[in-house]
Amino acid sequence: MANKLWPLACIGHESHGSHGSHGSLSPRPHYPSMPTYPKGVSGEESSAELGLEAKALFSVIGMTCSACAGSVEKAIKRLPGIREAAVDVLNNKAHVLFYPSFVNVENIRETIEDVGFGATLIDDEVNDRSTQVCRMRISGMTCTSCSSTVESALQAIHGVQKARVALATEEAEVHYDPKIVSSNQLLKTIEDTGFEGILISSGEDISKIELKVDGVCTDHSMRMVKESLQALPGIQDTIIFPELNKISLSYKPDMTGPRTFINVIDSIGSGRFKGSIYPEGGGKETHRGEEIKQYYRSFLWSLIFTIPVFLTSMVFMYIPGIKHGFDTKVVNMMSVGMLLRWVLSTPVQFIIGRRFYIGSYKALRHGSANMDVLIALGTNAAYFYSVYSVLRATTSKDFKGTDFFETSSMLISFILLGKYLEVLAKGKTSEAIAKLMDLAPETAILLTLDAEGNVVTDEEIDSRLIQKNDVIKIIPGAKVASDGFVIWGQSHINESMITGEARPVAKRKGDTVIGGTLNENGVLHIKATRVGSESALSQIVRLVESAQLAKAPVQKFADRISKYFVPLVIILSFSTWLAWFLSGKFHGYPESWIPSSMDSFELALQFGISVMVIACPCALGLATPTAVMVGTGVGASQGVLIKGGHALESAHKVNCIVFDKTGTLTLGKPLVVNTRLLKNMVLGEFYELIAATEVNSEHPLAKAIVEYGKKFREDEENPAWPEARDFVSITGHGVKAIVRNKEIMVGNKNLMLEHNIAIPVDAEEIVAEAEGMAQTGILVSIDGEVAGVLAISDPLKPGAEEAISILKSMKIRSIMVTGDNWGTANSIAKEVGIETVVAEAKPEQKAEKVKDLQAEGYKVAMVGDGINDSPALVAADVGMAIGAGTDIAIEAADIVLMKSNLEDVITAIDLSRRTFFHIRLNYIWALGYNLLGIPIAAGVLFPSTRFRLPPWIAGAAMAASSVSVVCCSLLLKYYKRPKKLDNLEIRGIRIE
Repeated sequence: MANKLWPLACIGHESHGSHGSHGSLSPRPHYPSMPTYPKGVSGEESSAELGLEAKALFSVIGMTCSACAGSVEKAIKRLPGIREAAVDVLNNKAHVLFYPSFVNVENIRETIEDVGFGATLIDDEVNDRSTQVCRMRISGMTCTSCSSTVESALQAIHGVQKARVALATEEAEVHYDPKIVSSNQLLKTIEDTGFEGILISSGEDISKIELKVDGVCTDHSMRMVKESLQALPGIQDTIIFPELNKISLSYKPDMTGPRTFINVIDSIGSGRFKGSIYPEGGGKETHRGEEIKQYYRSFLWSLIFTIPVFLTSMVFMYIPGIKHGFDTKVVNMMSVGMLLRWVLSTPVQFIIGRRFYIGSYKALRHGSANMDVLIALGTNAAYFYSVYSVLRATTSKDFKGTDFFETSSMLISFILLGKYLEVLAKGKTSEAIAKLMDLAPETAILLTLDAEGNVVTDEEIDSRLIQKNDVIKIIPGAKVASDGFVIWGQSHINESMITGEARPVAKRKGDTVIGGTLNENGVLHIKATRVGSESALSQIVRLVESAQLAKAPVQKFADRISKYFVPLVIILSFSTWLAWFLSGKFHGYPESWIPSSMDSFELALQFGISVMVIACPCALGLATPTAVMVGTGVGASQGVLIKGGHALESAHKVNCIVFDKTGTLTLGKPLVVNTRLLKNMVLGEFYELIAATEVNSEHPLAKAIVEYGKKFREDEENPAWPEARDFVSITGHGVKAIVRNKEIMVGNKNLMLEHNIAIPVDAEEIVAEAEGMAQTGILVSIDGEVAGVLAISDPLKPGAEEAISILKSMKIRSIMVTGDNWGTANSIAKEVGIETVVAEAKPEQKAEKVKDLQAEGYKVAMVGDGINDSPALVAADVGMAIGAGTDIAIEAADIVLMKSNLEDVITAIDLSRRTFFHIRLNYIWALGYNLLGIPIAAGVLFPSTRFRLPPWIAGAAMAASSVSVVCCSLLLKYYKRPKKLDNLEIRGIRIE
């Protein structure tokens, strides 16, 4: 269920029978208004005085529709000191933010009861947020074993509810109770496990900004700036960094903003100080760039030392003149070549390869083993055996041992090259997020208006300085600087970068705009409504980032293997060495098998080291997360927001889709197409009565009736309808009210029959005729007598039939579940080619149908709007919120389709199938590589072919394995949606 709970549309209308199923047409969530301050106190005055706000959650008993929810919400908001109130009719709950100095929970509870509903305070969710989410960057992880160790350590902390650690993104997301544990304790736990943790963000409803303060010369000045900023309303936390002249602020964007902070700084000390946004740095891309440079530098340095080692042991030994020089003895049997290789390989082993010692020490200290342990063991075995050979040669006059210095130094060089290529490739997996973040423009034109709304001044500002309710000018060719709505002008805006919709969208006064989209022709003045972390762009980025942290269930397979992988490889490596050594010792194979430059011990040692370094736990660990990262990124670029690996894994198995009707299969914009009066009365008067009744409902059909009624009041844009008394919404049937002392009822046949109103044969025939044409027939009674019938049509989306046909070809069954009447539902279903229909279904019945299908063995996807359909969305294996636009139903759905296109349902399923094909390919590659590579490295082919894998080649193969897995995932970047969808567009059908 959604955690963002907004006042919902009238659920009573959801299954009105003839009033139709219009769950997917619930009104968009409205955004929190400015704080409701106590009477007589202005916003500026009260913000500082109100103090901390509190949160309370009430269970409200007796609500049946949005009219009930609306009356509860209005009553609460009338109380002094209420910050915000949102009533969730589906869960019978009311969420209230309030200021305890003006109102308490008992006042709120009594107010709800005064409206006529039962109210109970849910104690465990009162006041401060009980769960907070923080994100951290973790440095030093090399394989799944590392990420599992950190995740287990975080999960074990008291107060942590959920912890997710992603190897591919090197980030952690922790859900915790701030009253029990702090983010600093989480960071300390990460450091205790042997890794470095850096806090990226903490909390969800607080914005952060870093400011640079020029002109500061003492710590006292900095403290003075801090105290001045702390006095502002909405400031949560301030941290100063005197040595950097930097101040970090956490604040509530509803109450204040960065421009206010800079103005305050500039006004301190008679203009001595100058505030500005601190130059960006230290972000994910900066960190990734530093990591790439670090590996590149390390690889180059290792190459400088390794190339001479390789040449002296592998090349110069075959050039007679040079070979003689390197074979010259220094002390006893120690040659110049030996000494040179020892000197050159030592810095590679202990300075350049220091990272592997540190990594293995940290892992072993916590009882786990990772890739670093294998590398450290393999290179140490080669290096220290070589040192032993050199020392033996120095003290003996007849020792003829061989050194393996080239093995250790070349191993480290190849592994560093592999890590460099891997980090480079991993950086490309998150390009989608970088592109999304780059959509926001750098500057904006801020307008100052006078009391009449005329422009007084305009100035160019940094777009990060935009605050809520600012008026911004958008010129042709410029990007929209912030989410908001148009207050002046008209234009066309290209929203493809956010929604994936290629065609420009017309915008005029009152229309909403999304930050980051492109203004094409006219000039617009927009009022900023959502800034910073609240913007649609930020929400999308957060969703994609969160999705990339979420593990797919298939990842558990790699996690289970990783626990035993490294210890098993060490045992296999030791067993290989022992088997070959004992075979050589007891003449188990001919001496001719032993190369001339070695003895049986050295041959066995080479086999053992090769086994140790060819095994690659990294490839297994990266198989799933890299593919999920690229898949979710590609989806985001096409307007399909997939909520992580679990959603991807479930979607690729879907074989049955349940569609809501209105707004999903139909356009969701109902229109009155026919009116038949059964009484002798003026049509304008008839519509005045029913519009006055329906204006109290937010149901789409009600809105269609009200809009049609306005045609009879053309002189007024927003006419004042007569007062409707005793308004009641009857669940599943319709509405009734008293207007001008007449009892008006608008609804289906059941509504009339329940109130003993006779339905004339003419009326029944008109309703049947309308339903046969896929229209909704609505009966209107005045004072207990049917006075007229309305026919309302919600046109089918162009291409809906083709979309259902494509799903059939993908072997996916389509079902329609709607609250509309059977006649209309069957007509629509027949038109689009859906055979199974469930009509007149309430929201909970939709969820029951989903569960019934699951019981039959289907993997079910539910396509709806994420609000009225949320019970079914949650019950389904995959919930898809369609037509979300800027108001993304993030919590209710697993997949959010940002356009109203049915083609995106097909794209989402096809993309998930393609992603899982790549995940399987990655696992086949990673497992197959280890299953084939380890036996070859152990010398299985040696007896028959004399082929053996030198350790340095085994190390190169290990490095190549990880890079190959990441590159296989990167191929997803070239994903193209099914050609059948392109064929629809070629034929002129645009599904929307």
